[in-house]
Amino acid sequence: MEKNDLASAYRRLKSPNIKTRKRALKLIKEAKRIKWLKQFNS
Repeated sequence: MEKNDLASAYRRLKSPNIKTRKRALKLIKEAKRIKWLKQFNS
């Protein structure tokens, strides 16, 4: 089971494994989207 926090995701972007990088990118994009939505709705 891997961690799903942002710090780990940014670290996993440097991985040579493509699937790992894609998973990390997905987490980062989701976090940015949520951050943007929170800012927009408040």
